[in-house]
Amino acid sequence: MSGFRRFSIAFTLMIAAASGAAADFATKPWLQLGDNPRLSTPETVQVLWQTSDTQNKWSVEVAKGDPSAPWRKCEAPASVPLAAITSFTLHLWTANLADLEPGKPFRYRLRADGKTAFEATGAARKHDSKTRFVAFGDCGAETTGQQRIAYQASLLKPDYVFITGDIVYNYGLVSEYLRKYFPVYNADVAGPKSGAPLIRSTLFLAAPGNHDLLRADLNRSPDALGYYYYWSQPLNGPLTGDTTASITNLKGSDQAVAAFKAAAGSRWPRSANYSFDYGTVHWTVLDSNPYVDWSDRKLREWVDKDLESAKSAKWRIVAFHHPPFQSSKAHQKDQWMRLLADIFEKHKVSVVLAGHVHNYQRSHPLRFVADGTTQGVVQRQKDGQVPGTWTLDKTFDGATHTKPEGPLYIVSGAGGAGLYNADQQPKPNTWQPFTVKYIADKHSLTVVDVSDEAFEFQQISDRGETLDTFKITR
Repeated sequence: MSGFRRFSIAFTLMIAAASGAAADFATKPWLQLGDNPRLSTPETVQVLWQTSDTQNKWSVEVAKGDPSAPWRKCEAPASVPLAAITSFTLHLWTANLADLEPGKPFRYRLRADGKTAFEATGAARKHDSKTRFVAFGDCGAETTGQQRIAYQASLLKPDYVFITGDIVYNYGLVSEYLRKYFPVYNADVAGPKSGAPLIRSTLFLAAPGNHDLLRADLNRSPDALGYYYYWSQPLNGPLTGDTTASITNLKGSDQAVAAFKAAAGSRWPRSANYSFDYGTVHWTVLDSNPYVDWSDRKLREWVDKDLESAKSAKWRIVAFHHPPFQSSKAHQKDQWMRLLADIFEKHKVSVVLAGHVHNYQRSHPLRFVADGTTQGVVQRQKDGQVPGTWTLDKTFDGATHTKPEGPLYIVSGAGGAGLYNADQQPKPNTWQPFTVKYIADKHSLTVVDVSDEAFEFQQISDRGETLDTFKITR
């Protein structure tokens, strides 16, 4: 590790610790779903936090939302050292908040050496038909746009938030999470110039992007692949630690790779692909990075079976980073996720949600047939393109005609990083025929209100303006 990188990480840890409580928080607590893909009664949520040493004896307690409800002690927290930090060892702590009543608020607190060091509220996963989620991606760039989007998300009071990849720039490093992620989404004060205290009270889930997983040289960047440390998500994906294809190609000394695997534990590599349920929505989350071969029969079978298992769900969403259908000049050839379009259509997926392109786009409902097959499976071209023909449902307008024929493809990648191709916005002649909405001059997020009858979408700018609205009904 270079001297500059050591100084940068040390300085970041000093700032993080200075902003903590009397205990040695390097980052204050945040909530995660953990390996709990399906709705359950009772529900369980995980709380994670980081310290720069292990001197304190930690315990965690949880109580019902009523301030008069008694506290009960949770299981003892577990910790792992993030050995990727060579100058300062960072300890990642995890504890389960168990026996939670679905949809109900709860309080939790962390105690260090018997003294309360942190307290916050949260809510267990809802089983109800009426839920709200917010989605955005390409966000952790340490910009005012990122801070304003976090603040707008907090004003919308979602039940949960989904990030469509490229969580932190530029390389998904631990040091970048410490500077560009935690201070914004776990800010102590909500505001357009700070962010909001979101992740301490609201579940966040994410798909990995190229900036999250492609820097995998652990000799060059020992603190790479922060995704596998900080995102505790379901482990029901198709990949295992013994898989040699379709996963990030780890590089580095045997010692560096062993240290990474020890710290990441079972999250490597399974949590890059997973599914989960929230309310009446089933989510299938995929790693769309180019090292994954989605023409592979076993991987296609996993997607097919996962969506088949959710046929009783009211709504199905597939989410990943690289959009199959989009109109920006940027990333125009990154089309390889079109390989799965037939499976999405087969299982009546309502929405395919992506990021990667730093703007907002919405397609007509569409069905796609790729050109050419090899042994019955479509192959992408070497440059990433997947040519073919699409059939568009232009009767769907999201207002009076709300039952789409085919999935809608949405790009929600305007979460904070520099915007792409704003010059195309007033020039529909530069858009692909499938694009019906294109907004590239404002940072924005997607908010969706779910009921048994409808998905009601809004695209909201970082200033609170409504940029797009539409509804999907069954």
